[in-house]
Amino acid sequence: MTKKIGFLSFGHWTPSPHSAARSASDVLLQSIDLAVAAEELGVDGAYFRVHHFARQLASPFPLLAAVGARTSRIEIGTGVIDMRYENPLYMAEDAGAADLISGGRLQLGISRGSPEQVVDGYRYFGYEPVDGDHAAMARQHTSVLLDVLTGKGFAEPSPRPMFPNPPGLLRIEPHSEGLRDRIWWGAGSRSTGEWAAEQGMNLMSSTLLTEDTGVPFHELQAEQIEMFRKAWEAAGHQRTPRVSVSRSIFPLVDERDHAYFGTQSQSRDQVGHIDGGIARFGKTYAGEPDRLVEELAADEAVRAADTLLLTVPNQLGVDYNAHVLESVMTHLAPALGWR
Repeated sequence: MTKKIGFLSFGHWTPSPHSAARSASDVLLQSIDLAVAAEELGVDGAYFRVHHFARQLASPFPLLAAVGARTSRIEIGTGVIDMRYENPLYMAEDAGAADLISGGRLQLGISRGSPEQVVDGYRYFGYEPVDGDHAAMARQHTSVLLDVLTGKGFAEPSPRPMFPNPPGLLRIEPHSEGLRDRIWWGAGSRSTGEWAAEQGMNLMSSTLLTEDTGVPFHELQAEQIEMFRKAWEAAGHQRTPRVSVSRSIFPLVDERDHAYFGTQSQSRDQVGHIDGGIARFGKTYAGEPDRLVEELAADEAVRAADTLLLTVPNQLGVDYNAHVLESVMTHLAPALGWR
């Protein structure tokens, strides 16, 4: 199955001398450079994780706009933005601008969010969930965002505006046509995958699920994807949805690869706890290319998805991460039928 292949960067930085990204400036500029290099290698997407109160990427839209201005083909996106923190109207303006700058290449991954660096960090941003239900607040923010991205007018114009208005109710500007169909929900369970389908959002599934049924991670994730697609069909949406999965994949082709990831060649699924609940984590794929081709061919969720996001160790620098992407595109993608 032909696939779109992108990278997903968590954008870590630390002042440690062992890190290639030692400041926020470093990680922002290197993220742009990696997207440019990825496009030159034929990679299809440049995606960035968003975390607040952390030495990581936190404000995605300036970065996405900059990547859009420096590239011409590659999709640009997030994986994911925590909607508990977001003003959906302001977000719609920023997203519309970034999408227009990129020529309609924005693929916006959003979600309820993940464990935070601080206690209830969204409260510092001015958001107070009703009855303490922060997941419901994230979904309410998402509902507003999806509504305004349709481009329908909803705001009553002033009878004495500073500038002339078009007739009727006014919409958020700038509006980017088609962006509503390029919103993805980062679903951590099978049930949230079904909810995303009902809302008409694409499915973005990560390297962990916040549930465990005892089956291997890739089988549980494949079940999530199947349930998502059935719910999509039942909802009667007219377009074909997209599905992405994330994987940590490192072909061992030179001494650097063996030094960094050789010890992870025996990686296995893990079961742990997140936010007080059980979770299953997918393994890291590290090994000789021929072996990885066999292992990835047996990954049911990778087979089912149309988009594969490669998590990259951004602190190892642009050159090394470009090397990892090139190794996947050269040694794995053709052999697996992704190209």
